[in-house]
Amino acid sequence: MSAKKRTHYRGKTLKELQEMTLDEVVELLPARQRRSLTTPEYWNHKRKKLLADLREAKKAQNKGNQVVVKTHVRDFVILPEFVGLTIEVYNGKEFIPVEINLDKVGDYLAEYAHPRRIVKHSAPGIGATKSSLYVPLK
Repeated sequence: MSAKKRTHYRGKTLKELQEMTLDEVVELLPARQRRSLTTPEYWNHKRKKLLADLREAKKAQNKGNQVVVKTHVRDFVILPEFVGLTIEVYNGKEFIPVEINLDKVGDYLAEYAHPRRIVKHSAPGIGATKSSLYVPLK
């Protein structure tokens, strides 16, 4: 299955989305994200600080500087005004860089910085028994 790159989000182009106010953008988002963004408890000091940092990074990017914002806030909804930024999201061990594009609008940051890796086992280690060397063929 190939990933299609979107040029529109719910019938709106990126330029139209970026010109909208936050309240207008919230109306286009899915129900879970819309509900999160409209509750006053969502906007605690950590999310407000991240929002301010992202807006400063966007201003710096418009001037020609490339700024990377690091954050531990994983449940932040990606908004269209941040398309083009790079956000490093903490996954519990390290910061994972996330390039924001139109395909990621409306998703949470945590969806792109997975806290667990797939375990890939190889050959048996030192001290393994002879029976553990047997690997069945398909």
